[in-house]
Amino acid sequence: MSRRKPPDHSSNRLLSLQETVPKQTSAKVVMDNSQAARTDGKAKSSVLPDTRIRNIKDQLIKAKVYLGLGSIRANSQYLKDLRQRIREVQKVLGDASKDTDLPKNANEKVKALEQMLIKGKQMQDDCSIVVKKLRAMLHSAEEQLHAHKKQTVFLTQLAAKTLPKGLHCLPLRLANEYFSLDPGQQQFPNQHKLSNPKLYHYALFSDNILATAVVVNSTVLNAKYPSDHVFHIITDRLNYAPMRMWFLSNPPGKATIEVQHIGEFTWLNDSYSPVLKQLGSQSMIDYYFGTNHANPDSNLKYRNPKYLSILNHLRFYLPEIYPKLDKIVFLDDDIVVKKDLTGLWSINMKGKVNGAVETCGEGFHRFDRYLNFSNPVIAKNFDPHACGWAFGMNVFDLAEWKKQNITQIYHSWQKLNQDRSLWKLGTLPPGLITFWNKTFPLSRSWHVLGLGYNPHVNSRDIERAASIHYNGNMKPWLEIGLPKFRSYWSKYLNYDQHFLRECNINP
Repeated sequence: MSRRKPPDHSSNRLLSLQETVPKQTSAKVVMDNSQAARTDGKAKSSVLPDTRIRNIKDQLIKAKVYLGLGSIRANSQYLKDLRQRIREVQKVLGDASKDTDLPKNANEKVKALEQMLIKGKQMQDDCSIVVKKLRAMLHSAEEQLHAHKKQTVFLTQLAAKTLPKGLHCLPLRLANEYFSLDPGQQQFPNQHKLSNPKLYHYALFSDNILATAVVVNSTVLNAKYPSDHVFHIITDRLNYAPMRMWFLSNPPGKATIEVQHIGEFTWLNDSYSPVLKQLGSQSMIDYYFGTNHANPDSNLKYRNPKYLSILNHLRFYLPEIYPKLDKIVFLDDDIVVKKDLTGLWSINMKGKVNGAVETCGEGFHRFDRYLNFSNPVIAKNFDPHACGWAFGMNVFDLAEWKKQNITQIYHSWQKLNQDRSLWKLGTLPPGLITFWNKTFPLSRSWHVLGLGYNPHVNSRDIERAASIHYNGNMKPWLEIGLPKFRSYWSKYLNYDQHFLRECNINP
């Protein structure tokens, strides 16, 4: 048996330093030079792939620590030489991500840096000073990371609210074409089907023509009996003519289309709807778009026009809008339908009003995520751990809705939240409250969420899904959309359509 070498006390000092450094800092940062020098062929065969890259980066971190130490900085010649060695190693490292990417002269440059570090260790062997420097570097890195995250959030929110040039061009072209039609040409066929409760009815409220087209196309193309499907589209006045023109020039097969604008519902005014009154108030406008927030960064998500649009709240008035229907499926405009949805109408909802997919697989999708449980009104009436559910693909029993007076429940809670003390924004919090104990959980395969923010949505779940939802900022019609999910959406548009070509809208 070979005799052990006597312990290297300088190495022990560095080992004790590794135990002192916070967990976020790799222990390799201060590894002994003998460990960092494993670059010969024999060592490479027994270590993890790309170990050389990691060791080189660790040596650079150690060198940067030395640059900030007083005893090192006092030696101007050593400081100059060390900086030179750092530049040389950074140059050979470049953008290499694998050991095989390193140039042939990498070993030579790294060994030169290691020799400089050996000299530096002889000049400064007080580990407590090194620890302080590492902690300072770690704090600085965390501050930079926090700043970059804030900037990313801001730019993402900005991109999500920016209308691409093509989507600005499209409604202008469509409107111009629509108003050139004769009145008889502006009408849709099969309007007698609109109030037939035996057919499959969908409600879709949107000002996005392209997104609406994908929802309708994907639903019809995957339907077993397209002629039995009826789409009720409501938009704003600005997009009314363009939306009609799109579906007149691109009829969805044998399915029936209705396009209305919000102004047609004269009963929906601020004397009837408390939310409509609130949306038009100066205090609400200041809340969403004012610049005097104590922490503007935390309010970036509030500054989205959809929160001041009644289109976003129309889902709470379905029985009033469609009084002759018994059931209706509500679809958001960032949905893609992948399978026939007619099975939704045959589900026994057991007296519940809303059929929805629950989203509490992760803790942050429970009620306390959306509601203010520090308010006694909320704490008294709801369970903070109750499972949330998703708007976007919902089946509503309108007969039960009227029987249980759901719209009045919604109005009552909206009045209580006039000062936004119960929840802050959106339609999901009032939805959770309004349909509390009135929601039937659908199988998750009906509605898979997350394609607008989560790149890790399971591909098998997507393939099995009846509908997929691009909820989040990364919509598939925006440049920031996740590329891996874009084809599920774009396949339902004909990019050879002349309106899309004229507006340079491409896959």
